Amino acid sequence: MSRGPNTRLADHFALTGWSKGELARLVNRRGAALGEQQLSTDTSRVRRWIEQGEIPRDPVPRVLAAVFTERLGRVVTTEDLGLERHRPTRSGSTAPPPTEPGAPDRTAAVLTEFTGMDLMLNRRGLVGASAALAAGAMIADNLHDWLTGGAVAGAAARPGPRQVLTRGGPRPLIEAYDPGPVGPDEVAALERSVEVFRAWDASRGGGLQRKAVVGQLNEVGGLLTHHHPAALERRLWTVAANLAVLAGWMSHDVGLEPTAQRYFVIAAQAAREADDRPRAAEAVSRAARQMLHLGRADEALELMQLARAGTRPADGALPRTRAMLGTVEAWAHASLGRSEDTRRALGEAEALFVQDTDRPAPSWMQLFNEAELHGMQALVYRTLAEHDARAVPAAVHHARQAIRLRQRTGRERSALLDRITLASVHWIADEPDAALAEAGRALDSIHQTSSKRTWDRLREMHRLSARHQGLPAVAELRERIRAALPAPRAPRPI
Repeated sequence: MSRGPNTRLADHFALTGWSKGELARLVNRRGAALGEQQLSTDTSRVRRWIEQGEIPRDPVPRVLAAVFTERLGRVVTTEDLGLERHRPTRSGSTAPPPTEPGAPDRTAAVLTEFTGMDLMLNRRGLVGASAALAAGAMIADNLHDWLTGGAVAGAAARPGPRQVLTRGGPRPLIEAYDPGPVGPDEVAALERSVEVFRAWDASRGGGLQRKAVVGQLNEVGGLLTHHHPAALERRLWTVAANLAVLAGWMSHDVGLEPTAQRYFVIAAQAAREADDRPRAAEAVSRAARQMLHLGRADEALELMQLARAGTRPADGALPRTRAMLGTVEAWAHASLGRSEDTRRALGEAEALFVQDTDRPAPSWMQLFNEAELHGMQALVYRTLAEHDARAVPAAVHHARQAIRLRQRTGRERSALLDRITLASVHWIADEPDAALAEAGRALDSIHQTSSKRTWDRLREMHRLSARHQGLPAVAELRERIRAALPAPRAPRPI
């Protein structure tokens, strides 16, 4: 029976410029290269996939995802192509829904497929012409029930082999390279690798290590296709969540915005399998920070409301975690020019941060120290200063404190962002001499980073300096900024 047109597949197909016959030949050719010699796709089958919504048998969906990924220069999964059946989301949106609670097989399958496609791109091109961010409301809708106290994943109560759902029913999930189950020593080594990647990201930005993190996450996805003792499996899911957050943040750092967003959602889903609401909430807050960077403050607030709902003390959330989330919420309010709400959220964050606790912070929260708190406060007040000049003194104070505390910590990229924040505040306050000094220091170290996010902040500083461009020293600085920024990347041909 016809399912109706597959609009997702049709939309992707239209972007490629292929004919149906060309797509059929590509599927057969790629299938043969993968050892699937039996594929005999023709034009009529492609027409049925697109116009009637027919779902081909495995491995054709995976082959299709591979050829579309290569053509469009961005990660395209079988889910993106509408080649998997799902239940609708609560709101009835057409956004790809997440895994069902208690369905770790599906989470592992999504993780391994998405990372595998990402690695296959080998960083050719950045964002395809059709790539778009999902609305914050769609992400919030998909994760709402669990984070606000709904069903909890039961990772330890799943008998039987790992499976993936196909048109023909559940089938064992088999990879060409099957790493097999692991023990506590191997998981501990994976946990240490997360710390290494995290330190590198804080120091230099995500550009140089992103593929390594994605590769490690892909490997962990393979491990999660096997059963392990309950405690060990929860640790593996936590590793997956931590790596997915890093992959998302590094992708955001180099401008792969839709890819970053997918990693943040995968991270929240992995945290769900580990039954760790605070970890999931922090992943959601990363998606909110991404929205703020892209000028979508209303959607960021929606995400932060969800994140805050998942970090009640009863859920095991530490005061420091709640303080970190408060700074992101404050940034959203500041972006909207809401002075009172901004100051309230920052005041709550400060009060939570200083609360003592006997519980050690999880590894993913240890970088949110006093320097990071000041850095976020500086960024928030600098954002608010464009709407309310009374925020300038606080922005200057917190930026200076962050710079002082970050000295000799190995977090050069974070210190650079603080200097750009401080220079920007001085531009806003019409203090060109102070702005020139801080901007010069930032430019002296800009070559040490591979962070598009940093370059975007530098562009904002360049914009703010325009009001003083008649001064010779400012004109010279603006030329230095333009020289430091990378040349625009030419669009990748479709």
